[in-house]
Amino acid sequence: MSERSGRRLAALAGAALLLAVGLVISTGTGTLSIDAATTLSAVGDGLRGRGGELTGLAAIVWAVRAPRALLAALVGACLGSSGAAMQGIFVNPLADPYLLGVASGASLGATIAFTAGGLSGTVPAAAFLGALGAVALTMVLARRRGPTQPTTLLLAGVVVGSVLIALTTYLMLRDPKNVRAVLSWTLGSFSWSRWSDVRAIAPYAAVGLGVMLALARGLDALQLGEDTARTLTPRLGWLRVGVIAAGSLAAAAAVAFVGVIGFVGLVAPHVMRRLGTPDHRTLLASSALAGAALLVLADLVARTVQRPAELPVGVVTTLLGGPFFLWLLRRTA
Repeated sequence: MSERSGRRLAALAGAALLLAVGLVISTGTGTLSIDAATTLSAVGDGLRGRGGELTGLAAIVWAVRAPRALLAALVGACLGSSGAAMQGIFVNPLADPYLLGVASGASLGATIAFTAGGLSGTVPAAAFLGALGAVALTMVLARRRGPTQPTTLLLAGVVVGSVLIALTTYLMLRDPKNVRAVLSWTLGSFSWSRWSDVRAIAPYAAVGLGVMLALARGLDALQLGEDTARTLTPRLGWLRVGVIAAGSLAAAAAVAFVGVIGFVGLVAPHVMRRLGTPDHRTLLASSALAGAALLVLADLVARTVQRPAELPVGVVTTLLGGPFFLWLLRRTA
């Protein structure tokens, strides 16, 4: 095994181990501390289909904490892999999953749902449709004769995001009684995580990551320059559409269920790239694992640092990611 292959394997194994440890700690930590043996036993019983028979501490682990931890892992994986894909497709280390309007579209959709009644089932669906609609609008506005240029896409994304944020603000001002609910949603939370949410987001995460992995070699070609990429990947326009669609699908599914959580898609790919995973097939997989581990641990901090109160998880990731972003900006300036 070459040194490069060894570093890739070590980075993947390290991220996977950190995620596994984080999941065990997260499911065992809360108002009531539950030891690892009871936690693992309860999870094992649940996976064998005996979750409905559990009582006491085991029931808390399986019915309350396990879906929360697993949903955080899935959302983190979606954001981490989507961030790596967006940085690759735009050849820009500052790109993130929300670059083309996912966050602003989801916020508008959720705000419309809250002002229309805020039924628990309508907010995720409205946020998901709003996120995908914003990306579709960005793609339409960026269309031009010939190949769509990354700069055009970025500018269209900025315009669409700004307009949708303005519409969201307008709706909040018209209906002030829902401002608190909207703000709480936009800061991200796993408070109401259920197994049904995990089952709902899993297919989108699998499809999004699968498509991004399938297009990883094209992303590698793009890092060599536009002209070289066109030689190695004749259908460069379709590559961009495929990666953007898959990354946006994963990010939209993530924000639809838990709100807008910042910086995970920016931090995770950079950490894994610096650990020696430059090729995008490995980078996408390791960024998914690192994003999952990061968000599981961030959620653990959010619900334990100020017990019995709970911080929005977006506050924790921003406090972590903000300084990282400034450091990255100074390095790339």
